[in-house]
Amino acid sequence: MVVGSWLESPFGRFADVMVESADGHRTLLAPSEEIAEFVSDTYTFDSTEIGPVNVDHVAGAFSVAAPGLVLAGRLGGPAPFDRLLRLVPGQLATAPAWLRVVDPVASRLIPGVRTYGSAGNGRREYYGVRRSRRIILVDGIFRGVDLGGLAPLDPPVRFGFSSAPKTPQMVSVTTTIDLPAR
Repeated sequence: MVVGSWLESPFGRFADVMVESADGHRTLLAPSEEIAEFVSDTYTFDSTEIGPVNVDHVAGAFSVAAPGLVLAGRLGGPAPFDRLLRLVPGQLATAPAWLRVVDPVASRLIPGVRTYGSAGNGRREYYGVRRSRRIILVDGIFRGVDLGGLAPLDPPVRFGFSSAPKTPQMVSVTTTIDLPAR
């Protein structure tokens, strides 16, 4: 599961959730048709559900409510590589040229994770991570089924060109999507 809480975007502030079930079915939970269309043109899903998606993050805890999903968790200290991420100045950490350069290193340090790649419909995408914290506790239900406790992300998710770290974590990321010329 990947939860996005976007403070700034062409659509304003919004949240979305990408869920891949044990059988490989990929579902997007999005707050509007417009956002669902944009996200689905960038990533791959088998189904989409539209409805309110709310993410709250306060004092080391977070909660998520979306169609069919209720989730709550607690954050721990820095995740692996957090201190290294914080050494990179902010404007550099999110610059597409930098993200192309560090991609081979990032993908070796964190298997399955990429900092840039080819997204859907001719789009190119860049992930500039600035901070990462461990998720130490999670409790949730999706479509009436208990999600169980924390576990390593295995197999990797298949929404796009990159997965997420194997260790559950919350990251502060700037995502840049280059759209093809029309």
